[in-house]
Amino acid sequence: MNSQVRTEPLLGNFPLSIPGDPYSVVVLLQGYSEPQGTEGAQRADGSVTLLLPTTWKSQGARGEAPAGPDTQTALEQAGSGPVLVDTGGPWARDALLAALAAHGVAPDAVTLVVGTHGHSDHVGSLGLFPRAALLVSHDFCLPGGLYLPHGLSETCPLRLGPGLEIWATPGHAGLSDVSVVVAGTSVGTVVVAGDVFEREHDGDTWRQLSEDPAAQERSRQRVLAAADVIVPGHGGPFRVFREPGDHSVS
Repeated sequence: MNSQVRTEPLLGNFPLSIPGDPYSVVVLLQGYSEPQGTEGAQRADGSVTLLLPTTWKSQGARGEAPAGPDTQTALEQAGSGPVLVDTGGPWARDALLAALAAHGVAPDAVTLVVGTHGHSDHVGSLGLFPRAALLVSHDFCLPGGLYLPHGLSETCPLRLGPGLEIWATPGHAGLSDVSVVVAGTSVGTVVVAGDVFEREHDGDTWRQLSEDPAAQERSRQRVLAAADVIVPGHGGPFRVFREPGDHSVS
């Protein structure tokens, strides 16, 4: 972690709820990565996060398929209901469904699933959400498989609604990783970062799993410069504190 930044865990019981307007953030399942044996094996699963618009009502709500082919309209419609960021692996299916139900969200009510990257421990349960639009890495498609073009890049985020953006944060799985940025919460800006950060205090260990360490280092610094809270891929959320008057991390 950069010397201009310090971090500390965001305390709370899981599922960890962060109220906000226009979106609240709920970390449904905390990711983990645990060494198994001495040959480099890992038992792992990715964090799963739910974004709930303050205007959304759970009673009897069902997701509405975004209309195409206008990409910006489809993105905004997709962001108007419950948004799920990563699904965990297929082995976490029951835990995911139970966590959603506890918040009054049925699978059919989810309007968008964002996969921060294509690894199985992050998108292994996409099949639970056939009515949702999908944004997996840089692929955006509507239910039924209609893929829409967009201009996502490191300098051009996708805007889903007030205070909700998708950022290109390449590195871990190559050049197509994304993060979800949520402004206006009670703790400031929350960045759901996938495996851009494995966990708080991941040191240089993330480099061992990175397909493009230079790009990932750039993404990490960008996230650190913007976030008040980071939800990493394989650990608990943590707060970010920058030096007073410091608006960038070098």
